[in-house]
Amino acid sequence: MILMRSPAIICEHLNKRYRIGRLHNDFPTLRDSLAETARQVVARLRGPHEPRQSNIVWALRDVSLEIGQGETVGIIGNNGTGKSTLLRILSRITRPSSGSASIHGRVAALLDVGTGFHPELTGRENIFLNGVILGMSRSDIARKFDEIVAFAEVERFLDTPVKHYSSGMHLRLAFAIAAHLEPEILLIDEILAVGDAGFQRKCLGKMNDVARQGRTVLFVSHNLGTVQSLCRRGVMIREGRVAADGKTSDTVAEYLRTLEEVSSASIANRVDRSGKGLMTLIELQVSTGDANPSKVLATGRPARFACKVDRYRPGASCAFDIYDQLGQPVTYFDSSMSSAEDVAMMGNGSREFVCELDQLLLIPGRYHINAGVTWNGELQDFVEGAIFMDVEQGALNGRPVPRETGYGAVCMPHRWLTPGL
Repeated sequence: MILMRSPAIICEHLNKRYRIGRLHNDFPTLRDSLAETARQVVARLRGPHEPRQSNIVWALRDVSLEIGQGETVGIIGNNGTGKSTLLRILSRITRPSSGSASIHGRVAALLDVGTGFHPELTGRENIFLNGVILGMSRSDIARKFDEIVAFAEVERFLDTPVKHYSSGMHLRLAFAIAAHLEPEILLIDEILAVGDAGFQRKCLGKMNDVARQGRTVLFVSHNLGTVQSLCRRGVMIREGRVAADGKTSDTVAEYLRTLEEVSSASIANRVDRSGKGLMTLIELQVSTGDANPSKVLATGRPARFACKVDRYRPGASCAFDIYDQLGQPVTYFDSSMSSAEDVAMMGNGSREFVCELDQLLLIPGRYHINAGVTWNGELQDFVEGAIFMDVEQGALNGRPVPRETGYGAVCMPHRWLTPGL
């Protein structure tokens, strides 16, 4: 059990439920108003009963957490388990259905691109607006202003309304404001995945600086490697409840165990997915270079990864991300980065992507694959832990590959020379 310092965040029996099946209407007609009145009358006649459970989705159920000042905490879990809902309650964007969440300190939240920005105001004006919201004086904001602008790299567009900013520019400015205006509590959702790799490294470095300064950081991410490098404590949310809470490596190991349980279901039936949904993954197979499925591959031997989607979309692409047994990213294969002749989505109307390797360079061990499909520049479907597989001992160029090296998960083909001998 991790020892607590003075609490920065206390959640007690937090619950959040949503009623589905009825859409909010900002401009109701007379018929809508009469129908709503009739529903209210019927509800009063029925008495104080719970709404029909088929209409209720529980995002959080009886969540109790205490997070100490200066802690860096990673929040992990499958899609749809309530991680983002928890941060939205803590940032006061939404209210809990019951229970309480008390915050001790100024909060800066980075949950969605552009959150907290007024689209008609310029970047300069939004920096001061956000600083005021955080409770800072104008002189304090001015003192940090140059650092924020330099970090965000938006000098040329500083006096342009942010409605004209790209998503990347929104992200850079939003993170720079949140990290530099000295909040005591920093809440960050998966939003960092939007930025390019260089900016992500820059953000993670800044988050480490924030943590070393004794401020509290809550970080929601599917990148388990990043969570383990940044956070000393990990909390896993499963089906709206706290399923694990402790040392980050232990929490990640428990999460991977549960993810493997979920992966036993058909990918077509998985509900823990994200994306626009205009294409959906319905089948994923791994094999040893032929069309016969096998979840056991061998180092140095051919490998084949194939997925099917529910409908054809011209120009769509597929990506497989491979992670080791510690949840660390190892490598990835993305059809959008291959030449046209290398992409095996053949012929008009084909719904299959196939990725073939002449030699699998992974050392023996347990791995899992995250799979996603993209079309029209947007992620359409993404499934974490879509499939788990084992790699057994094999050989590269006739040399046996060791089972455990301790120096990574990839064995590169190589040769040794001894000039002069």
